[in-house]
Amino acid sequence: MDAGAIRIAVTGDLVLDEPDPDHWLSGIAPALHAADLAIGHLEVPHTNSAFEVGGDVPAPGAPIENIAAIARAGFDMVSLAGNHIADCGAQGIADTTAALDAAGILHTGAGQDIVGASRPAIAIARGQRIALLSYNCVGPEFSWASEGAAGCAYLPLGTADGSPVSPRADLESIILPALEILARDIDAAARKADRVIVALHKGIVHTPAKLAPYEREIAQAAIERGADAVISHHAHIVRGIEFHQGKPIFHGLGNGCVVTSALSPDQDHAARKEWAEKRRKLFGFEPDPDYTLAPFHPEAVNAFIGVITFAAQGPAKAEIVPVHVEAPGRPVLATGSRVREIADYIEAITLRAGLAPIRVADDGVVELAA
Repeated sequence: MDAGAIRIAVTGDLVLDEPDPDHWLSGIAPALHAADLAIGHLEVPHTNSAFEVGGDVPAPGAPIENIAAIARAGFDMVSLAGNHIADCGAQGIADTTAALDAAGILHTGAGQDIVGASRPAIAIARGQRIALLSYNCVGPEFSWASEGAAGCAYLPLGTADGSPVSPRADLESIILPALEILARDIDAAARKADRVIVALHKGIVHTPAKLAPYEREIAQAAIERGADAVISHHAHIVRGIEFHQGKPIFHGLGNGCVVTSALSPDQDHAARKEWAEKRRKLFGFEPDPDYTLAPFHPEAVNAFIGVITFAAQGPAKAEIVPVHVEAPGRPVLATGSRVREIADYIEAITLRAGLAPIRVADDGVVELAA
């Protein structure tokens, strides 16, 4: 690696509402600490508030003290714009951002108004200034910040029938306001930083390989408007990787570390219990009963940490660090035959998604296949 190059580890969703968060994160912490900068996506608010926003299946607030464990694991920055960050209202967002500040974790994507939610997080590592922007692409609309209301930054998308955006709407196209937001925010961030990473909360949940019609277009639009890399999450299962204008797009980083009882059908919360039972029928999978804290699609055990390497000049390089999810939901760095199995899985789902074929080398470097 070039002397001035910076290695950035990127993960998907973090949901840590179980006790002993250091244990659940310890299996991936070595790879995070080995990077110059580590970025995750904080999926739920960390708050003591019991308030629940109506209109969707709310996630429970995770313990505020678990934020410190995220810092101890090696995370330096988090994106916040997602479909659950506003589930405990403005107080939940305020408690979360205050806890992140106290732990020294930079954050972007949610705030007490749209100006705060849209403000980039900027880190300095090896002499490079790295800006992170974060957007929710999947709704629900009540989670979106405005001039006078707390919420998350967002990119409005076109639905199949013109109905409001919700977690289960058929999202089909990008519309002009989304492109205008990207152009404005990326340009502003690029004036303050050497590199800009855009995080998108997008995609079809619990479904292997498949990309929604809008996903490639919105990710490529971010690159075309100046982003140096795009990272994505929300689907709770990893997606393919592509390069646009020579720059990497991770279409889905899957679960960074998700350990929660909120997805179990064995609980007292009526709405969450109903959703846990319904989603298996909606998405056609039966979770492995051993994965009590991560009852996702069986293929979600194939996970990875993405790595983006920025040299002083030239486009970014991409690689993966294969991760195996062990029961009941703890991610650990893959070893032995699992390393190649996960690399082969990433190659296969990239092709199945209709993306250009890639090759994942034995050292994890991702390149277009010859």
